[in-house]
Amino acid sequence: MTALYFAVIFLFVAVILLGFAFFMLSRQIGILFERIAPMGALVNESGPKVGEKTPKFSLTSLTGGNVEIGDQQEKAKLVFFLSPTCPICKKMLPILRSTQSSEDWVDVVLASDGEVDKHLRFIEHADLKSFPYVVSTELGLAYRVSRLPFAVLIGQDGTIRAKGLINSREQLESLFNAHDNNVSSIQNYIDLQQS
Repeated sequence: MTALYFAVIFLFVAVILLGFAFFMLSRQIGILFERIAPMGALVNESGPKVGEKTPKFSLTSLTGGNVEIGDQQEKAKLVFFLSPTCPICKKMLPILRSTQSSEDWVDVVLASDGEVDKHLRFIEHADLKSFPYVVSTELGLAYRVSRLPFAVLIGQDGTIRAKGLINSREQLESLFNAHDNNVSSIQNYIDLQQS
C-alpha cells in the first residue's frame, strides 16, 4: 500500500513539474515571437520613394494588349521584375499565380529586360500567358532595379505603395500588408508600433 501511495505522490509531483515546464516554454516562445519581427520585403531606397507618384509608362505586353503604369486605374498593380535565368524568380511563379487568382484588388504584371526571343520562350516554357509580360529596360531603370526578383506595388491612384526585393511568399505578402496598413514597409510599421 505504501508503494502505491508513493507512486501517486510521485506522479502528482511529475504532473506539476511538467505543467510548470510547459508554462515556462510557452513564455519563452512568446518572448521570442516579440523579439523576432516578421521579415518583410527588402526595401531598396533608390529610385522613386514609397508615397511618390510612379513614372508613367505605356508598354506592349508580349502576351497581348497594352500595360499602362502610372495613371488612375481600376485596381492596384503589382509590377514584378524577373528574369528567365533567375531561379528564385521561377520559385515565385506559383505564388504569383495564386496571388493573381485570389487577390481581386490587384493586377500582376511581369517585367524584365533583354532579348524578346528569350522571354517568349520563357513565357511558353513556364506557361505565363495569363500574365501581362513587358520587356522594358526603361521600366527597370525608372525603379532602380538592381537585383531580382523585385516588386513594386502601385496603388489605384498611381502612387507607389510598397516596393522591395522579394524572395518568398511572406515577403510578397509584406507588400500587401504595407499597402493595407498605409505604411512604406512592414519594418516601418513595426518601428511605429514600438515607439
